[in-house]
Amino acid sequence: MEPEIQPRLTDDDPAEDTISRVAAPGAGKSGVPTPRGIEWVFFGEDGFRVGWRIAAFALLLKMLFKVIGFILGTLHPTGGSGEVSAWDSLISEFAAFVSVVVAAAVMAKIEERRILDYNLRGASRLAHFGAGLAAGFVALSTLVGVLAWGGWLRFGAVSLTGTAIIQYGAVWGCVFILVGLVEEGTMRCYVQYTLARGINFWWALAAVGGICIYLAVRTRGNGVWGVYACALLGLIPCLVLHLKRAESAGFWQAAWATSTFFGFGHTSNGGENWVGIFAAALIGFVFCASVKVTGSAWWAIGCHAAWDWGETFFYGTADSGFTAQGHYLASTPVGAALWSGGTDGPEGSVLVIPIVLLLMAAVALLHGRGKSATVNAGAAATQAG
Repeated sequence: MEPEIQPRLTDDDPAEDTISRVAAPGAGKSGVPTPRGIEWVFFGEDGFRVGWRIAAFALLLKMLFKVIGFILGTLHPTGGSGEVSAWDSLISEFAAFVSVVVAAAVMAKIEERRILDYNLRGASRLAHFGAGLAAGFVALSTLVGVLAWGGWLRFGAVSLTGTAIIQYGAVWGCVFILVGLVEEGTMRCYVQYTLARGINFWWALAAVGGICIYLAVRTRGNGVWGVYACALLGLIPCLVLHLKRAESAGFWQAAWATSTFFGFGHTSNGGENWVGIFAAALIGFVFCASVKVTGSAWWAIGCHAAWDWGETFFYGTADSGFTAQGHYLASTPVGAALWSGGTDGPEGSVLVIPIVLLLMAAVALLHGRGKSATVNAGAAATQAG
């Protein structure tokens, strides 16, 4: 993946030269000298260092979510029940969605890009989104079917009837489309896109190692070994790509880091086990791979939304330790958590791992077809025009 080349504003004005390097990731390859001294901390050959960009995006996102969440929470106070309400979830996810869009828009303005440049361009976006929806629901249904067949999941009476099925199904559908947009918009769009353009093996190793050290020092339980497993699994492949100086090394090293962090993010959920955390990290990697083969994150957004909707609403299982109000079917895990998933839900069962691997094979076979789509193809085409 070659960075986009932006021309320098001038060869004479140092102030404008600094602005050019902040806004233009490719400025260093357009003739800007390698930064020295304290400037090296903030700027590299490709401009403003990606680590600072990620930090700025994360800070913006956190501040915006607090402000917007406070405003919406004041206008519509959430309930206090143990189960997750569909309407409360809709408000919370809408606040997160607005936060992500605004934060990405600010960063896009600084970097002289458009939001769609962050892995949201590419051909057949609507078709990929629809294919992702189908793939997510089919994969989750396959897992649920295997659990029911093996006696690890037991279904009870239908929980909803009449118009309530349509009402709750639609609300939860909106919730999980927002979840897909928020989580994939953060991890597989801005963060993956940005990291892939400036990370190397050693920075990826530092990021992954830092996550593991933090968990070892600060966290107990909630599936931390799932994060360690993901970190270890990606170590050798990323090192090999680094030693071979593979052109795609940056993308996969970024995928290693973002997938590990995606698993780490799930450790704060209640009811998680190590299998569920590892599955979250693994499916995060599948979503990264889908960006590579489809040219955008739309398949991942659809798949993410449909998987969660199937768990939470349609089958009425726990989702990463959470149970929801207003689900269609009622189900109960039976037996050892290793097989049933226990309080984690179906994705906490060890049987989720082959399902996710099949999902990875499906996206590669159906969308790859031997043609590796470049992640920034859409942006490059737009600039060329």
